[in-house]
Amino acid sequence: MGSLSTILRHPDELYPLLKLKIAINKAQKKIPLEPNLAFCYSMLHKVSKSFSLVIQQLGTELRNAVCVFYLILRALDTVEDDTSVAMEIKLPILIAFHRHIYDGDWHFSCGTKEYKVLMEQFHHVSAAFLELEKGYQEAIEDITKRMGAGMAKFICKEVETIDDYDEYCHYAAGLVGLGLSKIFITSELEMLTPDWKHISNSTGLFLQKTNIIKDYLEDINEIPKSRMFWPREIWGKYVDKLEDFKKEENSTKAVQCLNEMVTNALIHVEDCLKSLASLRDPAIFQSCAIPQIVAIGTLALCYNNVQVFGGVVRLRRGLIAKIIDRTKTMDDVYGVFYDFSCMLQSKVDKNDPNAMKTLNRLETIKKVCRENGVLHKRKTYVKDDAQSKIVMFVLLLAIVVMYLKANQCK
Repeated sequence: MGSLSTILRHPDELYPLLKLKIAINKAQKKIPLEPNLAFCYSMLHKVSKSFSLVIQQLGTELRNAVCVFYLILRALDTVEDDTSVAMEIKLPILIAFHRHIYDGDWHFSCGTKEYKVLMEQFHHVSAAFLELEKGYQEAIEDITKRMGAGMAKFICKEVETIDDYDEYCHYAAGLVGLGLSKIFITSELEMLTPDWKHISNSTGLFLQKTNIIKDYLEDINEIPKSRMFWPREIWGKYVDKLEDFKKEENSTKAVQCLNEMVTNALIHVEDCLKSLASLRDPAIFQSCAIPQIVAIGTLALCYNNVQVFGGVVRLRRGLIAKIIDRTKTMDDVYGVFYDFSCMLQSKVDKNDPNAMKTLNRLETIKKVCRENGVLHKRKTYVKDDAQSKIVMFVLLLAIVVMYLKANQCK
């Protein structure tokens, strides 16, 4: 749930952590009895506890469609990510994956751990897919076909320019945003907006770029061969080879490049806010809002942080629990985006080559939040609120009392 020292430093996260733990346990107990869906929900919980949790509030029909859609794309991503699979085997699978989802006998051994199980028992996912309504099937098939073709293209192509970077992120995640929008529209719980394709794609790009940034070390160390998606147009300004950022003597250049990557990702924030503001169904809203909030928080944590090149950088679980607990309305979203923008702004070094561009984008985001949200009524997400000191005092007092009672018993 979180180390004691972390909880003591952030005591206001204890209650949300407990609520999150209870919610996860409840979600596990809600796994359907039907074998194929049971496999899907069990696997979803293993590959993404957070996503498994945020879709639990969706209605049964919509939740099943989103669960199956997520697992199909996870399986497709597993094929793409496995660098041990020979190119002549991988490419046909990626291109034909949208047909494999209709084949109840199809499976393929690749990936590791839970992903290997997903691929080897993919027939459960196919069977659950075939039980979905036709509208959901058509939306999922279309996105799977387009994503598979895009992934196949970039298996043979390096990400050289920023346009390449945006195109790859479109295939990897922009299409996910488009697919989810189609599924929500099929459910009749949401309506089309005139620019839904653009903003759905942009929200996907925001999430994907965040993952690409934070996963630098994991991706560069991939065995047997690294897979990197940082565009040469950006990193080539700082080093000759992307792996040079791991060297301590290049730490200044590494951080400057990192900051430019984060600044590039911030382009999409306005579209993310616009997309979330257009949602009508509360459960759909929360399931979409939480990943976006975690992304802006992750960027704030990564910015100007050399640890990205030497370890794992991610939000505290307690902070994520607090985000899940407090995100109910669009005002909450504006508030947390404002808070993380302020946090990121405080880290900007005026000597950074892209400082002015970064600050301008952050000011734009903060302006949108101020003009649309009721910020003065919000509780802060980033800093512990005033009640934290009281909670910490009570916790420390309880620990002291327990210690004294234990000594008395001796």
